[in-house]
This record gives sequence, structure tokens and C-alpha cells, in this order.
Amino acid sequence: MEIVNSKLSNRKYFDLFIDFDDTLYDTYGNAVIALRETFDTYQLGRYFADPQVFYDAYWEANIDLWSRYSRDEIKRDYLIVERFRRPLSEGKDLKVTKELCLEMSDRFLDFCSNKPGVIDGAHELMADLKKKGYRMHMTSNGFHEVQYKKLAACGLKDYFDTIILSEDAGYNKPSKAYFDYALKVSGANIETTLMIGDNLNTDIRGALNAGIDALLFNRWQVEIGDEGQAPTFVVNRLSEISDIL
Repeated sequence: MEIVNSKLSNRKYFDLFIDFDDTLYDTYGNAVIALRETFDTYQLGRYFADPQVFYDAYWEANIDLWSRYSRDEIKRDYLIVERFRRPLSEGKDLKVTKELCLEMSDRFLDFCSNKPGVIDGAHELMADLKKKGYRMHMTSNGFHEVQYKKLAACGLKDYFDTIILSEDAGYNKPSKAYFDYALKVSGANIETTLMIGDNLNTDIRGALNAGIDALLFNRWQVEIGDEGQAPTFVVNRLSEISDIL
């Protein structure tokens, strides 16, 4: 566990903005399973001699598109179609249509959103923070209907005082407008609020740019660098957050 900015380590927080996907909910792990189920459901082995070609193309597209979506460069409808159009286009003799992409996206999201998998220690952390009296607010760029299904599937919904989604805010993280909206909706005070998330750009730098302290759950072991925007705290496991809070 690393406390990056020791000057702020004794600050008392009352409100926690907590990212959901890949911070608490194992979005990547659940999606890996769901993608395999989607591949089998649509019998894509008829078009891909090696399924890994499809999987790799999907993840490359998905990472690129979500990054662009967070910067408001593309809209949701484009993301939904394009993240399947690209990998499907790698198939041999497969006619790729918008209708097929939309249908496959719906099936994939249904597979994903019904999976209960969480990051190791997620339930224990949330129970501990709730017991300590923190107000907790889910802050996510995820799609409205999908996020509520995921919350129900993994049993974490009741821990949150507020669910703050970018579709409701009209802005995506890391936009300052999103965090301003989150502060307004939650009734949180900027001075006593901490953002917790796994994404250095959308969660951490977005919060810091809005004047909110930020804790990086460095699940992906990213290089933080020295750009004047170091997280207030950095942890490698969720269990370490309880030691700080």
C-alpha cells in the first residue's frame, strides 16, 4: 500500500464516489465468459478457425471505443454496433450487418449483466465501509439498464446511497461536468469526498481535475508517471482501502 500524498492522509472523508466496473464488479472477467458464450451461441466457429482471432479483435475494439466514448467522441449507439462489427469482420464468409451486431450486443450484455463475479474483497470492503458510516455513491459510465442488472446480480446495490450514471448526468467521466453533477446529486462536499476507481484517466485524473481527492485501485499495474496529477492514495488490493479509511 502506498500513500502518495501524505499531507492529505489524515483528512476525514464522509462521502465516497466509487467506480463500479473493474473496481468492484469483475467486468473483465465476466465479459471473458460472456464473450465465449456469445461465440458459441452464434456458432461463430463456422467463420473463425481460431476463436482467439475474434476475442482479440473484440477487446482491441472495446478498449478503443470505450476510451473514445469517455471523451465524448462517439455516441453509445455507435459503440454498441462497432465493437461487434470489427471482430465479426475478421470472420471468413460472414455477412456482417448492423442488425446482427445489435442482436449480438443484446445477447452479450444479457450474458454479462447476469453474472455475479466481483473483484476479490469487494463485498468485505463495502460492508466495512458501510459499518464505518461512509455515504457511498456509485459513479459509472456504464449503460443504465446494464448497470442495474449487474448490481442486482452481484448483490452490491444496497450498499450505495446514490447511483450516478453518465447517461443521467449527460456527461461522462472524466469530464468535470460529470463530477459537478455527482456532487450536486449526492449532496457531497468536495472537501470531504474521495473518489475510488481503477482507471487512472476517467476515475482519478477526472476527479482530481474536479478538485476531488482520488484513490487509485491499481488493478492493472499502470505507470502513474509524474505529471502533477498523482493520486492521493494508491492501493493494489481492495482490502488495503480499509486500512486508509
